[in-house]
Amino acid sequence: MSPALTDGGFQTANPHALAIILEASETRSIIAARDILDIHGMKLWARDQPVSRELQRKLMDRALQQPLETCLIAEDGVTAEALRLAVRQLIEEEGPLAPLLRQHAAALQQGAEAVRLHPVAQLLLSASQSARPKAFGHAVEAMAVAGALMHAQTQTRGADARLIVLAMTAGLLHDIGEMYIAPEFGEADAGKALDVATYRQLVVHPHIGQLLLTQLTDYPKDIARAVAEHHEHLDGSGYPHRLQGDQISPLGRLLAATEMALAALRQPGANLHHASVALRVVPGEFDEHLAGPLAAAARIVTPLVTRQSTEDLLHHMAQLDLALQGALNRLDTALPADPSPGLQRAADLSRYLLHKLRQGWNESGLWSPGAIGVDQIAEAEAVQDALRARLHTIERMARLSAGELSADDEDALDQLCRSLTADVN
Repeated sequence: MSPALTDGGFQTANPHALAIILEASETRSIIAARDILDIHGMKLWARDQPVSRELQRKLMDRALQQPLETCLIAEDGVTAEALRLAVRQLIEEEGPLAPLLRQHAAALQQGAEAVRLHPVAQLLLSASQSARPKAFGHAVEAMAVAGALMHAQTQTRGADARLIVLAMTAGLLHDIGEMYIAPEFGEADAGKALDVATYRQLVVHPHIGQLLLTQLTDYPKDIARAVAEHHEHLDGSGYPHRLQGDQISPLGRLLAATEMALAALRQPGANLHHASVALRVVPGEFDEHLAGPLAAAARIVTPLVTRQSTEDLLHHMAQLDLALQGALNRLDTALPADPSPGLQRAADLSRYLLHKLRQGWNESGLWSPGAIGVDQIAEAEAVQDALRARLHTIERMARLSAGELSADDEDALDQLCRSLTADVN
């Protein structure tokens, strides 16, 4: 758990968040909005004094009367107008999200202007924009996609501007907890290199985000709850609490779909087919209606170049089919005769997720003769990429679910995980 959240809540400055704020203070005007006092009333920093590296030394291991985040303000920080312009750029540039966002352009720009920036959120977003631009860019993309999905849901019965702003605010703030973990574990910066150690650090950030929004801001509880749920999946395969079905709020479901779609777009050469497939490749993982707007936008996307011929794609899909079946066949033989509870947990979860992948593969129909024509090749390539990525994700989830193990059990877990991806290129 983050140092900011032990025992005293946000009474001590989190070193990772502080480092980002200090880095941002080199190019932005970040000042103390009030005197910063330690728990005994000793003044550590005076009101209106600009933040500098000296603050880090004075705050070291000191409990504060007020959380540091509520004592600072970014005078030239992110504004609603800046958010509107950032969304407009996503709409107008030829990026992978443009075909989706252009269908909701007016609603998204109006929604961005109406997003309320609480001073704590503005401080952290401004610091992120300066010190972690990739993470800030991801937040803006999530704001736009969440707004588009909400607009698509509501426009058939008359667009609800309040709900669109709610979704866009939640999208903007969904990863705010990442500022409280080491930067090398940030999702947007990690790309495909999300190893097990990264996952074990990363899984706490939804909870940290919820705590921050609940304790330090006055945003609606629906937003804080959705931030906590943005990696949960309807079938219980998400994290950190493996919630299922109605345990996840409607806004949490929307954020989870947004997060998965954007994760799929991080793959090199990805387009909206990948985002659409990511929400459909495992049946029951996300609300089906949330995939609809992405699928509709993907249908107007024509990749300039496909990576492979239809013949090669069919060959690779057949190999992937064998890899899925092989992983299931090897799962039981990878375990010792009397597995520990942790190993059994990892095996049970892996088996469940593999069966879900297999179900998605069967329902895709891409295994049947003649299923892949010229019009389907982009979708088929996206399915292939999604299935391959999910096999690696199952390995990580297996390691997470196993928890702490003995040395012998770690060896057995390694064998189990190798069995999952042995046939994956």
